[in-house]
Amino acid sequence: MRIDFLTLFPEMFHGVIGNSILKKAEEKGAVSFKVTNFRDYSDHKHSIVDDYPYGGGAGMVLKPQPIFDAVEDIQKESGSAPKIILVCPQGETYTQRKAEELAKEEHLVFICGHYEGYDERIREHLVTDEISIGDFILTGGELASMVIADSVVRLLPDVLGNEDSPMLDSFSTGLLEHPHYTRPSDFRGMKVPDVLISGNHAKIDEWREKESLRRTFSRRPDLLSSFDLTDKQKKWIEEFKKG
Repeated sequence: MRIDFLTLFPEMFHGVIGNSILKKAEEKGAVSFKVTNFRDYSDHKHSIVDDYPYGGGAGMVLKPQPIFDAVEDIQKESGSAPKIILVCPQGETYTQRKAEELAKEEHLVFICGHYEGYDERIREHLVTDEISIGDFILTGGELASMVIADSVVRLLPDVLGNEDSPMLDSFSTGLLEHPHYTRPSDFRGMKVPDVLISGNHAKIDEWREKESLRRTFSRRPDLLSSFDLTDKQKKWIEEFKKG
């Protein structure tokens, strides 16, 4: 996979893509990153990339020319037809399902905006996807694009080293993940559930399934509205309701 970031602040990306899973993924050849300052594409003598909105109003709007030219240059260089993602509060709310969808792509381009917004022609004629990471406002699209890239790259084959890891994460199964414990089994009188040290893997799997359901029921019951419960899980739900 190739991931391009178009930004006015390229230095923001170095600490993220140069560390942890993203760095390891690039070292393994699973992904390559390129960060481009789209100010470099401005045709203005002072490299201006924004202007006042037609009709008046507060704030400045990103001009179409630098972004169109930057994206077209990337497409020409790569020879691909990438997913071009606009990160903005008006986009679809990001989910694990969307991450799984994007992980199947070969090339992603993130447009990271600033100021009041984008010229609407960027939305209408250039981007393929608009994504929001939540109902709140950030200073720019850089942090949001890094969040999305991280969630996508960890799904690529061999990146985590354990193929089951991403499939068992919260939201991947449709439920929140079950609790985890590690050594020591008794820490300051707080003990690990007996079943987890019993060696009975069938019982352990059942405990994890039940606790995953319990956590979802108590913290994110909205997720259960679209989850196909088994008869056993329905009985557990009734048990949870009784306390």
